[in-house]
Amino acid sequence: MEYQNTLEFALQMDEQDSLKDFRSKFLFPQHNGRDVIYLCGNSLGLQPKSASQYLQDQLNAWHKHGVEGWFDGDDPWLTYHNKLTGTLSAIVGAKKEEVTVMNSLTVNLHLLMVSFYQPKGKRYKIIMEAGAFPSDQYAVESQVKFHGYEPKDAIIEIHPRDGEHILRTEDIIQTIQDNAGELALVLFSGINYYTGQFFDIGTITKAAHAAGAIAGFDLAHAAGNVKLELHNWGADFACWCSYKYMNSGPGGISGIFVHEKHFGDTSLNRFAGWWGYRQDKRFLMAPGFDAAIGAEGWQVSTSPIMLMALHKASLDIFGEAGNVDVLRCKGDDLTGYMEFLLNKINADLGYTLFEIITPTDVKQRGSQLSVVCSKRAKNIFNYLTQNGVIGDWREPDVIRLAPVPLYNSFKDIFEAGRILTAAIKELGL
Repeated sequence: MEYQNTLEFALQMDEQDSLKDFRSKFLFPQHNGRDVIYLCGNSLGLQPKSASQYLQDQLNAWHKHGVEGWFDGDDPWLTYHNKLTGTLSAIVGAKKEEVTVMNSLTVNLHLLMVSFYQPKGKRYKIIMEAGAFPSDQYAVESQVKFHGYEPKDAIIEIHPRDGEHILRTEDIIQTIQDNAGELALVLFSGINYYTGQFFDIGTITKAAHAAGAIAGFDLAHAAGNVKLELHNWGADFACWCSYKYMNSGPGGISGIFVHEKHFGDTSLNRFAGWWGYRQDKRFLMAPGFDAAIGAEGWQVSTSPIMLMALHKASLDIFGEAGNVDVLRCKGDDLTGYMEFLLNKINADLGYTLFEIITPTDVKQRGSQLSVVCSKRAKNIFNYLTQNGVIGDWREPDVIRLAPVPLYNSFKDIFEAGRILTAAIKELGL
């Protein structure tokens, strides 16, 4: 596409956008009486307008039915989670029975590692990317300690090469091969939160399996953002949150994926709970855990219906929008337009004020650009915020900007570029 730094171009692109009407389905924070330019969907997505009604429907059901709401009404709570898994499985590229919704992200990561991190003998090490989100680092550290190992010995972190910001797939594969005899688990993000790099999940999974290890993924910044094919890639397990690109509210319900090849594996450890018991016999209250078939068998606690209602409000919008390819096409165009405007600012300045550390290859990124500011980074970020552009700040000098296809427009991106240019003039850069 030939981008242009003009309002006319942006408006023309918006007029041609097949997803343009979806913007009206979301509520925007206000700045001086106008919608903000919201480029922070990688941290917390916007609220669907339908969310309050979906939530009110379940409050009404609680009012009308009381405890019988588990079995009566239009959406009995006992099976409410099943109303989410169809759309969700399409988003992550899985079979419906391979996914479910439960708990929060790090809780689910721990529960899945109970099953899939089973160190034995020489096989006790975990490979992960250096600079993974801190919660993942803490979870992995505590898991290896629980099994009696020292993190510095059991955890292998892969760093980018000197002078580079992103990991090369060949370096990941080589590290897996070099440690094949001691490796129990390869645990990667789908997309690194800091750089925005989309890892080659299929290739990493294949290498992990060739080394005799399990392959698991934290898809917090990938689910609802990029095209995923978890089943076809053969990933063993994955988990994600729902409040970023899937717009399901702060601290929203998490989801998990377990590949069907593990459903009949009785050797897997599991921290069991009543809600993971097979549904047809759950109310017999019998001793001895008999797991439900599928990802549901990893459920522990009673479904949080109100959180699920908020999640359903967003998932229904995804279902209406069509497959992930449609969203990704617009996401690539919006992100590419932001990239174009940043590069033009650098060219006009005659030096690199904004270094984009997210891969330039669209196959290695989603709807996010991580931008290192070489001068007065926090001042630039503050100027954006003060002028109605909501992005995300990461120490010491990175601004993350995430144009989300469901609710961002090309005009948003153009205006953000215009405000960045104004910040440069205001700050004398």
